[in-house]
Amino acid sequence: MGKAPKKKNLADKVRKAKAATEIKNNPFEVKINRKKFDVLGRKSKHDVGLPGVSRSKAINKRKETLLKEYKQKNKSNKFIDRRLGEYDAKMTPEDKILQRFAIERQRAHGKRDVYNLNEEEELTHYGQSLAEIEKFNDTVGSDDESEDKGLLSAELTASHFGGGGGLLRKKTAGGDQEDEQGGQKTKSRQELIEELIQKSKQEKRERQVQKEEAQELTEKLDQDWKSIQALMVKKTPKAEHVDKPEEKAKPEEYDMIVRELGFEMKAQPSEKMKTPEELAQEEKEKLQKLEADRLRRMMGDEGGNSVQSQVHMSADDLNDGFVLDKHDKKTLSYQDGKWNIEEETEDDKEEEEETGEEEGSEAEGENEEDDDDVEEEEEEEEGSGADEDGHSDLESEQESENEENDEEEEASSSRQQQTLSREELKAQQEAAKAELPYTFTAPESYEDLKDLLHGHTPDNQRLIMARTQKCNHPSLAAGNKLKLQKLVGFLMEYMGELATRSPPELCTIDKLIPELYALCQVFPEAAGKSMQSILGDAAHSMEEAVEVKGHAAFPTLDMLVYLKVTALLFPTSDFRHPVTTPALLFISQTLTKCPVRSLQDLTSGLVLCCLAVEYVSFSKRFLPELINFLSGTLHLAVQDKASTGCMVVPPFRLSGKYSDLLVLSDSESCSSWSKKNLPLSATQHLELKSDLNKDHYRLNCLSTCLDLVKRCCLLYKDLTFFTHIFQPIRTLLSKHLCSQMLPSTLQELHSEILEAISSASVTHTRLVFEKKKPIPLKLFTPKIVEVLDYGKKRGCTREEREKERLKHKYKKEFKGALREIRKDSRFLAREKLNEVMNRDAERKRKVKELLGSLATQEGEWKALKRKKRK
Repeated sequence: MGKAPKKKNLADKVRKAKAATEIKNNPFEVKINRKKFDVLGRKSKHDVGLPGVSRSKAINKRKETLLKEYKQKNKSNKFIDRRLGEYDAKMTPEDKILQRFAIERQRAHGKRDVYNLNEEEELTHYGQSLAEIEKFNDTVGSDDESEDKGLLSAELTASHFGGGGGLLRKKTAGGDQEDEQGGQKTKSRQELIEELIQKSKQEKRERQVQKEEAQELTEKLDQDWKSIQALMVKKTPKAEHVDKPEEKAKPEEYDMIVRELGFEMKAQPSEKMKTPEELAQEEKEKLQKLEADRLRRMMGDEGGNSVQSQVHMSADDLNDGFVLDKHDKKTLSYQDGKWNIEEETEDDKEEEEETGEEEGSEAEGENEEDDDDVEEEEEEEEGSGADEDGHSDLESEQESENEENDEEEEASSSRQQQTLSREELKAQQEAAKAELPYTFTAPESYEDLKDLLHGHTPDNQRLIMARTQKCNHPSLAAGNKLKLQKLVGFLMEYMGELATRSPPELCTIDKLIPELYALCQVFPEAAGKSMQSILGDAAHSMEEAVEVKGHAAFPTLDMLVYLKVTALLFPTSDFRHPVTTPALLFISQTLTKCPVRSLQDLTSGLVLCCLAVEYVSFSKRFLPELINFLSGTLHLAVQDKASTGCMVVPPFRLSGKYSDLLVLSDSESCSSWSKKNLPLSATQHLELKSDLNKDHYRLNCLSTCLDLVKRCCLLYKDLTFFTHIFQPIRTLLSKHLCSQMLPSTLQELHSEILEAISSASVTHTRLVFEKKKPIPLKLFTPKIVEVLDYGKKRGCTREEREKERLKHKYKKEFKGALREIRKDSRFLAREKLNEVMNRDAERKRKVKELLGSLATQEGEWKALKRKKRK
């Protein structure tokens, strides 16, 4: 029973093997891919074989290419057989051997057998055989040639190639008899060298003698020439010399110009441009120095100038900083070919002394007025730097002279201070106490700012803010930037408080605006956020009032000041700006939602109209609220409002209690009226006791309104709908508000406005909707397309079909490439797995061998141990 399954498995294996052989031998299973024609250079993809053969071919191809690359990966050492024909399967081994042998013979012949001569060829030289020439059968061609032709003498050979030593030895060895006969001995090398030295010294001596002789001859020749030259010159008698005075030759004009150019002023390099940080540091040091001087004078300290401190001087000090008591510098010039040296006279000395005293008094006056003129001096320095004309050398000389004079003045002032009495010293202390400090710390809160500016004049408040900025410049310390950013908000809040006081301190606000502008240029983000919060609070409060009461009051004077400051600090011509755009929207809403119930409200509205015109002066943006408010203001001056026929929109009403605010109570008040600007304080508090004052104020409001209308006409004259905008205003001025009822000044404005409106050319029609055929509704009717060939796309151009074909081909190739990449990845994964399994099997085999050998050794050791016991 146990052997039956084994026989069954064996029978199944035999049956499968027979079926495989039958499949291989079955001709109907052979796959044949026929090709229509052969193309030269194209690889054939038509294979013939059984099912599965293509797969085995692909695997074999990968083993030959991809597997080899994988095995050679990260290997730098490999052997490449570069023998000829090694990788050419078409060459037989015999052909490979023959070609390799031929190449080796060519290499050997090219290197070693270049000069090997063939024995069969006969070489000649000038028609004679070299074999005959080598026999030395040479005959002399001419009788003139000696037998020694072509041979070198022994002396020449020894001198050039042996240094003379060999020649001497030959002579001593073979020619002793000749030397004895001549009585001369051979000279050694040392003797020859000494003889050469003597010869060189002799030649040098001879050259020196020749040079001296040539010098003597030259001097003799010069003397002879002088004697001859005296005879050639014509001499005049002495009497003529006495009669005729000696006339000096006048220099030529060119020489005079050249000499004058040597004394012209030369440009000197200007001072280095300083960075903002360096300028801020200098300003701070300057203010600190002035503050220290003020404190010293306030304490009555006289030792700062009178007592001279002894400065240690080293032995190497050249004392370059000395100052002469007398200015003895003279002016040197060259004029008309002569030196011109100006001598100092007594009058000049007196003038210098007088100028020195005047400069000293001016310097003292400047010290007393430093607290008010620090910034003015800075502006003058900037202006003078911009107007330099290049005469820096003269300026440097003048500065040096001024420095010397200043030192003399300081010395004289120090002597005067020593003689000051107690009363004068006390007066000086009081004056120093009354002076404004030069250094200030940045306020940490709004209350600190109020305490800092309290009790000071507007000019002093401006000066305090300027010095605070200079002493707390961001480049001087790390925390100064945050302090000045806070100062921007504090200063805006302070300006609002000044506007709400009674009376409003508008002069102080005007003085502080330049300092706020300077801070805004340094910290634009902080200034923008502060102004945004102010505008947001005002708009929110106005919306709440409209929701509760149905209307809102005109903004107070502080808000009007903020709107004016916004136009000064930020650009108003931007299409959209985070500060000016909300401000302009706030002005528009105020002109629409705030009703006019008094002359005070009308004054606020006209101020807002002025601000609106200022906002849009550059961008020329159209504001309908502005034109509406001006038209309503003119409507308030019309007596018979029922006959106007004009439509009045909020915040104005056609009739009612407040519809006749600008109607005059007496027409004779026009004769005594004079044009005046509307005061800003009238927006906060307005008191008009008499009817005449009221009429005059009404005329001022009407004058301001007409002036704004004129400005709007000039501003919007290029608009296409200009005439339609100003048509209601034109009707009011021409029919209902006659110029005869107005003063002469308003009559001129009246006529100018009408002329500007009527002179505008009407070149455009009114805006209407475009007349066009109405578009019908879409019908849900199916679109029937006739398809002749199913599976093909019709209605495309040739380029579109080519594009679709390329897309299809790209997709096909892309899918094929992905498929091949996946197959390559699977193939490599199988190979890596096989390597791991082979390594594991090899490791297991080695482990088994080691364990078996250890077991064998253990058994042998135990057997040996048992034998020893026995």
